[in-house]
Amino acid sequence: MIDAHDLTMPEALPLNIPAGGFWLGVLPRNRIIRLTDTHGNQAVDTLFFNADDFSERYSAIQTIQAQRSLYLSTGSILRSEGGAAMAEIVEDSCGRHDTLGGACAAESNSVRYPRETKSMHSCRDSWLLALNTEFAGLNLTKADLSHNVNFFMNVPVTPDGGLTFEDGVSGAGKYVEILSHINLAILISNCPQLNNPCNGYNPTPVCVEMRLQ
Repeated sequence: MIDAHDLTMPEALPLNIPAGGFWLGVLPRNRIIRLTDTHGNQAVDTLFFNADDFSERYSAIQTIQAQRSLYLSTGSILRSEGGAAMAEIVEDSCGRHDTLGGACAAESNSVRYPRETKSMHSCRDSWLLALNTEFAGLNLTKADLSHNVNFFMNVPVTPDGGLTFEDGVSGAGKYVEILSHINLAILISNCPQLNNPCNGYNPTPVCVEMRLQ
């Protein structure tokens, strides 16, 4: 079995994750990771786990309830299913990020869009590919793919409580910095979605950097 802490490889950063690609790494406690939208209007679907106990995962419900706001930005504390602080957004040049829209998947594509989109590559596909190939030793399955954050993604909530997928609020060079409060495992899918404007119908790379606080 892989030791999650073997995934901490600061010498491999910064790196560009291509559109439709994935990355998994561990951010040690009190380190900062910066995600940069290199070209603008690119959604970055991200899962967070406690690297010392992968059963502790990010919870959108706990996060939203604690901060009493639907959107994430500077000062937002990302919380686990038990309400513990996992990480905090400490800098944000974009302005807000989504944690309600979920990740694109074959099933949701075929419900929201024409049925022929079901076979198109999705974020859920990227996560499953990561867990079944390079990181199979972590013994994680699709049941571990829970709530996620969609960095740089614009999902407004309508007055009647619905969700819409709109043009992104980001731009080229916009970034967000996340400070880890624990040893934090991060699984990123750089979204390949082509059926709505969350990626400007043109998915592009995202840059990942890590540094000390």
